[in-house]
Amino acid sequence: MDKLVIYNTLTRKKELFKPIHPGAVGMYVCGPTVYGEAHLGHARPAITFDMLFRYLQHLGYKVRYVRNITDVGHLVDDADEGEDKIERKAKVEQLEPMEVVQIYTNSYRGNMARLNNLPPSIEPTASGHIIEQVEAVKKILEAGYGYESNGSVYFDVERFSKDHHYGKLSGRKVEDLYSNTRELDGQSEKRSSMDFALWKKATPEHIMRWPSPWSDGYPGWHMECTAMSTKYLGERFDIHGGGMDLLFPHHEAEIAQSVACTGHESVNYWMHNNLITINGQKMGKSLGNFITLNELFEGKHDLLEKAYSPMTIRFFILQAHYRSPLDFSNEALQAAEKGMERLMKAIEVLENLPASSESTVDVKALKEKCYEAMNDDLNSPILIAHLFDGVKMINSINDGKEKISAADLAELQKLYHDFAFDILGLQSEEQATTGGDEDTMTHVVDLLLNLRVEAKKNKDWATADKIRNELSALGFEIKDTKDGFSWDLKK
Repeated sequence: MDKLVIYNTLTRKKELFKPIHPGAVGMYVCGPTVYGEAHLGHARPAITFDMLFRYLQHLGYKVRYVRNITDVGHLVDDADEGEDKIERKAKVEQLEPMEVVQIYTNSYRGNMARLNNLPPSIEPTASGHIIEQVEAVKKILEAGYGYESNGSVYFDVERFSKDHHYGKLSGRKVEDLYSNTRELDGQSEKRSSMDFALWKKATPEHIMRWPSPWSDGYPGWHMECTAMSTKYLGERFDIHGGGMDLLFPHHEAEIAQSVACTGHESVNYWMHNNLITINGQKMGKSLGNFITLNELFEGKHDLLEKAYSPMTIRFFILQAHYRSPLDFSNEALQAAEKGMERLMKAIEVLENLPASSESTVDVKALKEKCYEAMNDDLNSPILIAHLFDGVKMINSINDGKEKISAADLAELQKLYHDFAFDILGLQSEEQATTGGDEDTMTHVVDLLLNLRVEAKKNKDWATADKIRNELSALGFEIKDTKDGFSWDLKK
């Protein structure tokens, strides 16, 4: 439990992990801005920090994992200009902004479940914590590190830099930021283009707005994470994670805000996963080069040769170290698919291996190597390589070339269950498809109702009525819709 070493972006080195409170870990990870379908780039931080969540629990820690939903305040331009991303999407789709939020939050959670990510302990929304954000802005103003301008409130980076180090996380210097982002006088309500919004006054047409001492408006994007992380994890907590694209300005701003609010930094270990690229370019909605997770699962994208299962995607991401860049290609995904199949087949064989009176294999050494890999900054590719060394061992025993005792066999079976399933979060394709009794039931009911749709198309009313009546008798409430059907199980 005391051997885990993680790379701390703040100190730029690997450090032995020591939680603030022995036996308990507080972890905050930046979640999605819910204005569109989750894409492959969103899967990487979710899987990375799910693996960390799983491993910390495996080591015996009680973990409170907080991952936010950004549903307000994230503007199209990180320089506090342009429309709110969610409001813009709402206008395009002619929906209420909170309808957009609900649609894509539901979709994100569904995608995360299919990737076998455990749900976080708490999943707070920015719009549900306006009061906390307003209170934090007040503290920053009281400390002298913010200023009001035309009903908006901004963080004064230059003033803060006189007392503290702004740029310590990203390595950027204030003088360079100032010279690179200077604006013409009078063009902005900010004192400096480096300053960032803590609260924005809403324009008359802006739908999402809340009252505050300064104006009817909405919080700045960076503010939510400072307010929500400290609300649920305390003024000091262990780990803050996210993609490296958030390092500046988002996480840098978070550090400045927490110091301004409390007089000290709140995070001990900053962890950042690297990006997924396509032809060496970051995958993202703003660049229009993204592939959604649903497109991957269904094979519906020009860049895809075929559909890839959620477990293939998970294995593909875990095959690279979380701090290394990962380039998308069909070849890489197909190699991951084959590797995943080989591993699962070996685990199936392992479950049925015969035990001998003695062992000619060293299970203990394999186990130590697996822990060494995970303890070395979550080195999942090295762990997977060790698991494949174990596959050779399993196949040799199965072929009668090696022997394993009953005690060692039980140990080897536990090792694969712990590392492949519990820590890496992999599932056999059969498990992933059925996902337990509830998912199986959903699958069966959907199948029957799709058959009913086909029967109605063919004017086979007797079959259509029989399916409906039989399901109704079992307690299912069926509704026909313009898109097909919906159903619910009456309690």
